[in-house]
Amino acid sequence: MRAVVKNAPERGAQYVTDAGDPKAAEGSVVIEVGAASLCGTDRELYEWTPSAQAFNLNLPVILGHEGAGTVVEVGPGVTGLRVGDQVALESHLTCGQCFPCRTGDAHTCERTGIVGMHIDGVFAQYTAAPQEICVKLPTGLPLESGALLEAAGVAVHAIQRADYAVAGRAVLVSGAGPVGLVVTHLALLMGAAHVIAVDPNPYRRAQAEKLGATALHPDDGIIERCRELTGRRGGFDVAFECSGAPGTLTTLFEAVRREATVITVGHPSRPAEVDIAAYINKKGITLRGIFGRRLWETWEQSLLLLDSGRLQLDWLITHRMKLSQIDEAIDLLTGDACKVLLLPGLG
Repeated sequence: MRAVVKNAPERGAQYVTDAGDPKAAEGSVVIEVGAASLCGTDRELYEWTPSAQAFNLNLPVILGHEGAGTVVEVGPGVTGLRVGDQVALESHLTCGQCFPCRTGDAHTCERTGIVGMHIDGVFAQYTAAPQEICVKLPTGLPLESGALLEAAGVAVHAIQRADYAVAGRAVLVSGAGPVGLVVTHLALLMGAAHVIAVDPNPYRRAQAEKLGATALHPDDGIIERCRELTGRRGGFDVAFECSGAPGTLTTLFEAVRREATVITVGHPSRPAEVDIAAYINKKGITLRGIFGRRLWETWEQSLLLLDSGRLQLDWLITHRMKLSQIDEAIDLLTGDACKVLLLPGLG
């Protein structure tokens, strides 16, 4: 079958036409991939950055962790899934036995594995997946939208991690990539008083403006603008760092008020310095991080929003490409693009 494979611990990935077809083992299903979505982590893996190396991939491996498709084979012991079901995939593989897993925090499983890193992923015509990570899609939801649920779930988790405290609040979003845009969209849907989205890319700023946010370049005096809009409050109420860009946290700490909350979503490529005395102690800021989606609360929340019609995702899609165009697709992630889909059916 056709697939995109990471063969060696070096830059690049290979498009192949002779990858072995997956089989449905005990407790797993085979899925015909209808759509797979690229994210910033895929670019890190392609470039083989220190951030990518920290994931300790099982090489060689078929890349891709955001996808949706149709079940075409059901293995022994599978319950609740049958041939023809359309599913999206949770990308995190949890052990179910460690302390976090057994106390409701499986998203921080001590032995987390990731689709497309530790088992073969969705940049392929077919993929095998444990039944536990398959999420049935609502009737009528396009597979392309289903492929966006994993990334959208990161944004939903970020809002959850902020205790949903965006209604009537001033919200700052650093990074207007797909996750940052969905955070922006959700904050506006939930009635935020102000939403500022910050990104150096004019294309992404334009997308944020279409949603109704104020879009600023990082050099546009972010701190001063936040303080100006909030007057005696002294800054914004909550900030989301979705870019992973170095040096952004200090700006967010300065732009938010005392006793505000900062949520980190993006993974920086190197350690970040935090002035604990100035910001955490004296200013009383709460700093929280997220990794993936809260299992399974985030998925249930995301599906409810989709079912209600309040949340739509297809507007995120800007490009549809073949598996063989992987190099081109990776390049788009830093250009004028939002969600880039690989459609195995295109060839």
